Amino acid sequence: MSGADASSGRETRQTLPRLCEATLSRIGPGVARPDYDRQSTSVGVVHFGPGAFHRVHQAWFFERMLARDPRWAICAVSLRSESLQEALAPQDGLYTLAIRDESVAFQVIGALREILVAPRQQEAVLRRLRDARTRLVTITVTEKGYCLGADGEIDLSHPDIRHDLETPHTPLSLPGYLVEGLRLRREAGLPPLTVISCDNLDDNGARLRRAVVRLAETRDYDLARWIESEIAFPRTMVDSITPATTDALREEVAAALGLQDRWPVQREAFLQWVIEERFSSQVPDWEQAGVTLTDDVSGYDRAKLRLLNGAHSTLAYVGLLAGFATVAQAMSEPALAVFVRTMMLEDILPTLRPPRGLGLCAYVEAILKRFRNPGIEHALAQIAWDGSKKLPVRLLGTIHDNLAAGRPIARLCVPIAAWMRFVRNKALSGARAVDPLSDELYDIGRACTGEPGQDVARFLALRAVFPSGLAAEPGFVAGVQRAYELLGADARAIPERLRDLLPRA
Repeated sequence: MSGADASSGRETRQTLPRLCEATLSRIGPGVARPDYDRQSTSVGVVHFGPGAFHRVHQAWFFERMLARDPRWAICAVSLRSESLQEALAPQDGLYTLAIRDESVAFQVIGALREILVAPRQQEAVLRRLRDARTRLVTITVTEKGYCLGADGEIDLSHPDIRHDLETPHTPLSLPGYLVEGLRLRREAGLPPLTVISCDNLDDNGARLRRAVVRLAETRDYDLARWIESEIAFPRTMVDSITPATTDALREEVAAALGLQDRWPVQREAFLQWVIEERFSSQVPDWEQAGVTLTDDVSGYDRAKLRLLNGAHSTLAYVGLLAGFATVAQAMSEPALAVFVRTMMLEDILPTLRPPRGLGLCAYVEAILKRFRNPGIEHALAQIAWDGSKKLPVRLLGTIHDNLAAGRPIARLCVPIAAWMRFVRNKALSGARAVDPLSDELYDIGRACTGEPGQDVARFLALRAVFPSGLAAEPGFVAGVQRAYELLGADARAIPERLRDLLPRA
């Protein structure tokens, strides 16, 4: 959209009435809207971190529950920003979700009944946590919101935690709010809550539990033991690709609704919420809403990490070398698409134990369908960020398991070598990769000459990425060197060279 077109669209949008309860009836039949009486609902969920992912994911599930049970409306709590409240409070908490598949479907979500900004409305947040009708606390605050140290435990020297240690009744941090809210419930003789972390954090429920118990111990030993014995912190896994909100989306929503929505959100059609079946309070009918309950969240996590994320990184680094910009574009190259599918089925899948309720072959095909979704522009350059942190957990564990089992690793070495080529190309252009090790990677990339043996050795010396045992494994070293040489051809030759790594018909 040109600057003039964007300006014209913005002006047109701003002349439309605002989405809210009073205008909800004006929406045409092509847009789904709440099929329940919002005024009859009550808040049963306090959610910390109501960003885009929460609003496309957990809030959508609770929206489905409210059609059957009015007790699961959401109080959304922002620990910092006022922007969501400013955008959605005038809309009575209503917002539009665009679901992108082969076509786009629009749905107005009504699950947010209250939006609070913690620094300005602290007492209101604590009242919600103490309210007898509140049964669930859900969380999407990203890893940094947990105030953990490098060892994965709560960092008592973190500025927000130090504040909460000094003035515990007026908390700043997520753990501080949970400890104070649970203290108030215990003192009032109210039943316990279930606290559900939905962040992409390894062993998320257990880590949050340890952080909250440790912080509680600094205040009250008995409170800590009560939390430890009475409050459930189930592990979870969440998944759905959620592109950022853009002006183009706002224009699209305005055209569909005939109303102005200040903060619509969008996601792919696929979404998944897996929760460990461990609760300390009354909970909604999860499975009726499409949530998966299991006793093996780690199995789902491992499958997602290796199959989805491992394939994503492969597409990112190989696709960028081959001249593609998005996941869907990379999947449009037949040789690359077949290579990734073969790697998933023959090299990654054998390292996994399928958790109950998840068919791995069907999961692979569902992932590939998501990758081909033309409605989602998922940039390969963004997926390529932080490779030094992602590759060890997405691919190196799979390589280790295959080596131990005597299975081939030639295809698995390709994304590792592609990452090395990606870093080298960045450095030779004078740019640094977006990565915690950006300076070290830049120096290595500048020193590379294109000779596979020497270049690969420079990267394998990075102990923050490659464990010494794997870096010295002859089969792995040779495999990465061969892949590095294979990817050294010009971009047009890469797809054809990948065919050499596919099974012969």
